[in-house]
Amino acid sequence: MFKHTRALQFNAKPDRPDPLMARKLQEALGGQWGEMTGMMSYLSQGWASTGDEKYKDILLDTGTEEIAHVEMISTMIAYLLEDTPVYEQEEMIKKDPSLAKVMGGTDPEHGLVHGLTAGLTNPNGAAWNTGYVTSSGNLLADMRFNVTRESQARVQVSRLYHMTRDEGVRDMLKFLLARETQHQLQFIKAQEELEERYGVVVPGNMNDIQHSEYSHVIMNFSDGEGSRAFENQIAKDGQMFTYQENPEAMGGVPQTKPASSELHNDQG
Repeated sequence: MFKHTRALQFNAKPDRPDPLMARKLQEALGGQWGEMTGMMSYLSQGWASTGDEKYKDILLDTGTEEIAHVEMISTMIAYLLEDTPVYEQEEMIKKDPSLAKVMGGTDPEHGLVHGLTAGLTNPNGAAWNTGYVTSSGNLLADMRFNVTRESQARVQVSRLYHMTRDEGVRDMLKFLLARETQHQLQFIKAQEELEERYGVVVPGNMNDIQHSEYSHVIMNFSDGEGSRAFENQIAKDGQMFTYQENPEAMGGVPQTKPASSELHNDQG
């Protein structure tokens, strides 16, 4: 069950309208690493988690908080688009040819599709999609994704911070930076605990099945030997890395049958 509170989790009001910044903030909302991705990934992982209430609860806590972040950014975008009708956007384009090259620096979907409100897209109008979501059922694999997602999100929020001088926008971004710090740290902690329980390689119960003679070999598949620095170092699972300077082709030459003539692969 979800219950909505009309008050925002944190302030989300700019000092003044700015349609260009509104467009940039779409990345933090509907981009690959945006709040929609965090929200749906963590909630899906939490709902799929069984048998360990500790991790289930932290995932559902965080996923639900991400709904609040979606709301905050959507609200900020709406404020940034206030009092910026289409004709003003056209004037901006006329005055600055460089803006014209990027559609005036504004997102036409804000007006045409969403009525000067936020949409679930990135700044270029590409729709957010569930292909960005990760929920594998493997807690350790998912926690590692979550650390990556929070890290990428924090990188992008940091960049957005430097793209504006609006103190209202910056205030919200400062809050998001702090929350993404917390989320990184909690997921790192969960990852470390799960590694202690299951081992560092995911999944941990296939090690006796794999061809283990290849499992710790660094193969030199590119010019240069910088990766040789890892040779003889101890991996996190306690085993030593080895180095192969000239990897061999061990599989032989494939001999597959030609496709049926009905497929016309031979251009005939």
